[in-house]
Amino acid sequence: MDTANLRKRIADLRAEFEERLAALVTIPTVSMDPGRRAEMDACAALAGRYLREAGARVDVIETGGFPLLLGRIGEDPTLPTVTIYNHLDVQPAEAADGWRTPPFQLTRDATGDRWFARGTTDDKGPALTALYGARLAIETGVRANLQFLWELEEEIGSPNFSKGLAAAIAGDPAGGRRAFATESVVVSDTIWTAAGHPSISYGLRGLMGFTIALETGAKDVHSGTTGGAARNPIGELAGLLSAMYDARTGKVKIPGFYLDVRRISAAERRGFGRAGFSRRRFAAAHELKSLRPLRSDLDALAALIAAPTLEVHGIVGGYTGPGIKTIVPHRAEAKLSTRLVPDQDPAKVFRLIKRFVKERLPDAVVTHEASLEPYLAPTGGPYNAAAAAAVRATFGKEPAFVREGGSIGAVLTMRRLLKAPVIFLGLSLPEHGYHAINENFDWGQASGGMEMFCRYFHEIARGSARGSKHG
Repeated sequence: MDTANLRKRIADLRAEFEERLAALVTIPTVSMDPGRRAEMDACAALAGRYLREAGARVDVIETGGFPLLLGRIGEDPTLPTVTIYNHLDVQPAEAADGWRTPPFQLTRDATGDRWFARGTTDDKGPALTALYGARLAIETGVRANLQFLWELEEEIGSPNFSKGLAAAIAGDPAGGRRAFATESVVVSDTIWTAAGHPSISYGLRGLMGFTIALETGAKDVHSGTTGGAARNPIGELAGLLSAMYDARTGKVKIPGFYLDVRRISAAERRGFGRAGFSRRRFAAAHELKSLRPLRSDLDALAALIAAPTLEVHGIVGGYTGPGIKTIVPHRAEAKLSTRLVPDQDPAKVFRLIKRFVKERLPDAVVTHEASLEPYLAPTGGPYNAAAAAAVRATFGKEPAFVREGGSIGAVLTMRRLLKAPVIFLGLSLPEHGYHAINENFDWGQASGGMEMFCRYFHEIARGSARGSKHG
């Protein structure tokens, strides 16, 4: 492959890429808002157009929720088939949250190399980058079938993805849709541990969300007439949370919580050590004023990607207006989640937590909201080797194999239904601001990503990964 010509071609595509990314992020595909059906359909139509212009046959699969897009470029049974997964839905964003630019309007920074808008890095920018990588691979004669799975419900846990994927696998002879199958999947919805240090993920933490509600009366009452005798649900929940975990260190104090946690191997720790992680750069990238006390950069990285957590996301109750209203609230609710690692079972962890709560607050109501199991795959095999080769040739560095701290529900579904290895080739950086205000993506990662994906598809086509189901 002629690197100079490839990079010149990528440079020539910059304006077109930016224009298409701008069109995508302008559509507020907030999947947690059920009133966004029109926007979701508009995004599916635009994304389908992009796929067709790349030469794909596109099927829009209705799921009972928001649609799933399936695009296929080439269906030659003698060639290897690789599927690229991304999602096009986004987290909510309001200018009042602290955005420096309109959240649903692409805005360049002063250098012109960085774009700000909701969805630029999670995950519309990487999705478009992978599509352009596929286009470049086709232009350079790749001998492989390339398929795309683009969903619109990842940010709400992919509740209908399994149904949509099962329908795609089955096909629809009456509707002219052929059955869908693949030999491997590549996901580009992950984050490097640090800028300038490419990484390939091989694991995801699981997730279990729950609420704890406590109601001690029928209404808020005056603290001057009831204080001292009336129970205060906010105070009681605060005491419960303090008993559940050490907020300073993050250590969970629920008996049995760590019982099933798989130990990090020495080889994994060595891999984490090659990731270029720095607590100082991490804090700066996320605009954190301080971090929990961890002995080293390696310990901090392990805590982020390979250790379980318990986090409090919000406490609701009482008076929150200006000044002080001297009432004793009658109800409070805490919203929490745990990030889980192999071999923790979300259902078992929920039972441990519920028992812990009920022993201390028998009248509290503990409600399970949603769960995802942890995911862990081998780091070896021909598909990861192909990914590493593509990263080395593009970025000039050996990638670090690490785990991902977040969760992607669709990955578990694809592994179960497609029975194919899932490889992670992410492009986002910590400073890009996943789920945060002022989310952004940059041309350096986009252009490098186009080259990386183009090379990856050629590595697959050369046969180094053909025939293996053990990526």
